Amino acid sequence: MNKRITDYNKILPVLEVYRCVQSEGSRFGRPTIAVRTTGCTHRCYFGEGGWCDSWYTSIHPEKGTFCFNDIIKIYDENPQVKEMMLTGGSPTMHPALVNELTHFANERNILITIETEGSHYIETDFPIGLLSLSPKFSNSVPIVGAVTPGGKVVDEKFVKLHNRKRMNTDAIKQMITFHSDYHFKPVWDGTEENLKEIEDYRVKLNIPKHKTYIMPAGDTRKSLIPMYVKVFEMVAEHGYNMTGRDHIIAYDTERGV
Repeated sequence: MNKRITDYNKILPVLEVYRCVQSEGSRFGRPTIAVRTTGCTHRCYFGEGGWCDSWYTSIHPEKGTFCFNDIIKIYDENPQVKEMMLTGGSPTMHPALVNELTHFANERNILITIETEGSHYIETDFPIGLLSLSPKFSNSVPIVGAVTPGGKVVDEKFVKLHNRKRMNTDAIKQMITFHSDYHFKPVWDGTEENLKEIEDYRVKLNIPKHKTYIMPAGDTRKSLIPMYVKVFEMVAEHGYNMTGRDHIIAYDTERGV
């Protein structure tokens, strides 16, 4: 029996719940409700591409402020929206929440996209509509001496924390098998070394190119725009799909949009 949420008024590890438009991957452009969890096994740093764009859920995780009834309320207020983007942080760290959301989605005929780096395999009573897999490669490893958005200086312990569950191939294989649909959405930093890692991993997991969406590294509008050109040219040459990060292009570093 998979775990479920029983108290709909209890505060959950959820930082943000808001209406938006999906700006990444194969569901690009669809109206959706974003449910952002807090807590993550990773501490991603992409050098010139910046820190994780939701660092307040991972590197310096804030406490949750929403309950399950808050999620129900926003759907009651927006009956035209039939999708949910469950993101983080790392949503799969919270199996009871994810499972309860699949029950809610099944009752309301809502398609759930769950964005995950793949560090945890979880089963749910109803399959996730779309599994958005974004495993983190060696270009995500923080550099000793770098300073986080919260002012912490990276040390060896910080790096080990990131690497501990950085790649969980067994969990990713299980998720692909269990859930009904997926796409592979790696972050590319523009280097040949990173591209080789991505391609080797895609082949290892037998992921088709038509399910592969290359996402540019960058946590601000300024850093992303030059990367768009590189990704355009690379995917045209290699036959992948491109996905932008258009919430950053539109709103830059603003949260909750």
